[in-house]
Amino acid sequence: MPIFVDRRLNPKDKSLGNRQRFLKRAREELKRSIRDRIRTGKIADVDSEHAVSMPARGTGEPSFSDAKDSGRRQHILPGNKHFAPGDRVPKPGQGGGGSSPGKTVSEDEFRFVLSREEVLDLFFEDLELPDMVKLNLKEILSFKPRRAGFAATGSPTNINVGRTMRNSHGRRIALRRPKQEELDAIAEQLAILEAEPQSAAPARQRIAALREELERLERRRKRIAYVDPVDIRFNRFDAQPVPNANAVMFCLMDVSGSMGEREKDLAKRFFVLLHLFLKRRYDRTEIVFIRHTHEAQEVDEETFFYNTQSGGTVVSTALEEMRRIIEQRYPSNEWNIYAAQASDGDNFVTDSERCIGLMDGQIMRLCQYFAYVEIIDERESHIFGSTDNGTSLWRAYSVVNQRWPNFQMSRIANAADIYPVFRQLFARQPVLQKSA
Repeated sequence: MPIFVDRRLNPKDKSLGNRQRFLKRAREELKRSIRDRIRTGKIADVDSEHAVSMPARGTGEPSFSDAKDSGRRQHILPGNKHFAPGDRVPKPGQGGGGSSPGKTVSEDEFRFVLSREEVLDLFFEDLELPDMVKLNLKEILSFKPRRAGFAATGSPTNINVGRTMRNSHGRRIALRRPKQEELDAIAEQLAILEAEPQSAAPARQRIAALREELERLERRRKRIAYVDPVDIRFNRFDAQPVPNANAVMFCLMDVSGSMGEREKDLAKRFFVLLHLFLKRRYDRTEIVFIRHTHEAQEVDEETFFYNTQSGGTVVSTALEEMRRIIEQRYPSNEWNIYAAQASDGDNFVTDSERCIGLMDGQIMRLCQYFAYVEIIDERESHIFGSTDNGTSLWRAYSVVNQRWPNFQMSRIANAADIYPVFRQLFARQPVLQKSA
């Protein structure tokens, strides 16, 4: 029977086993805290560590103690100078002999810091997302080899000829390797002297000296190689992260009188998932919040979710505001543009026709992806869940859905319904043939 021993180092002197056991025991309390933090916090802060306040009850470690009602024991209690039989001993954290309601100090709760991975796991578990999505959200950045100088070792296919020959030339100069011109000059002088008739002894000595010098230079030339292994240099490649293009996400939400707190909470959950997806695909992701009633305006996140202003519903104003912002700040040839729209579907029939014209004519030609989420009541989910009938805006967007493959739409009745829409973001979209 195999025995597995976990010898991984614990970070910061913490016990991973104890931490996992605590997370398992306090999972419900942690999930509730995470839901509250995400509901009241910012979208950009979801993917970060969270400090969760936990009640102290039920968090103590189990311990063994003697049973006081069984067995025989003998105790030796030391005396003291402060208490007498019958005195009331205060509990730790209390002063005096009694309790003072306004001055009591106790430890009712403590703060537990959750890591980024633990926050995502708890958040996705509440939305009933499968592990496949969790792994995709934790994907590793892609890397591409890039030139990073030279190295003395490497593959023969990466030899840098220019740098190698430069090193060879410098080494030959430093070691004074005889040049071929020097050998040719000595050989030419030797041939001239040998061609002459036999002369006196000085001429024969000169011929012998030249032969000796020629042999010495040839031996030296052979010892000092033209290209030595020490000269060879290889191109060096380091794996560097592939720079990702910029991305912008447009969050469009209907905040008319028909959108209540429940609808806004479901919309924010969908926007959180979309933001997490884009944040891991691109280095920088900007978020643009557009809220609309009968008129639309760009706002910050706090105003987007918590402003109490309401009114009628004209959806086309949000699309026009999105188009205006793209023209001013986010050119489509430099930015990857995503959009998510949440609404309850109420809209004027004439304005829904205008929405079709805006989507077909301009918006869908600029967007990489557009998701429309219609939030309905749970009691209506069995009626509209499997039919194309619905609100005026739903029927209008159904026309857009048939024409553009990068457009997706779905209805949401509760948190668990968000996943079918969110899953579409991970499917590879076909390349669009944009017309001029």
